[in-house]
Amino acid sequence: MEEDSHDHEAGRNAMNRRQFLALTAAAVTGPGLASGAQRSTSAERLVDAGPVSTYASEGVYDRFRDQGFFVVRRGKQLLALSAFCTHRKCKLAAERDHSFYCKCHGSTFDPEGKVTLGPARRDLPRLPVSVNDHAHLLVKVPSA
Repeated sequence: MEEDSHDHEAGRNAMNRRQFLALTAAAVTGPGLASGAQRSTSAERLVDAGPVSTYASEGVYDRFRDQGFFVVRRGKQLLALSAFCTHRKCKLAAERDHSFYCKCHGSTFDPEGKVTLGPARRDLPRLPVSVNDHAHLLVKVPSA
């Protein structure tokens, strides 16, 4: 009789182990993967900044500042600059003279993103841009 109670208890522990393993596997893979969803491993996102014709006039466009970039038109060149200061990642403000100012520590950048006053030492990164078949500007933005 003692062996029977031992076998019964071992069976109960085996079930607990299976439950533990199932719960551990679910926790490791996450709820999205367990249901078949795929997790994105990309370190970038593609933002449709709208029709290129929106940026016909020379200047700085800050419509996408909260998404991490400025669109800059300089002559025939259309580019995207990071909206984050290279010193401490504070969000920049676009100035009327087309320069950029960091309110956190006072760094300034010229319209091409070059440091004009520190403490920042690195220029603003240029983000990759392209134009799709619908003449929309696409900007690759690093994930935060």
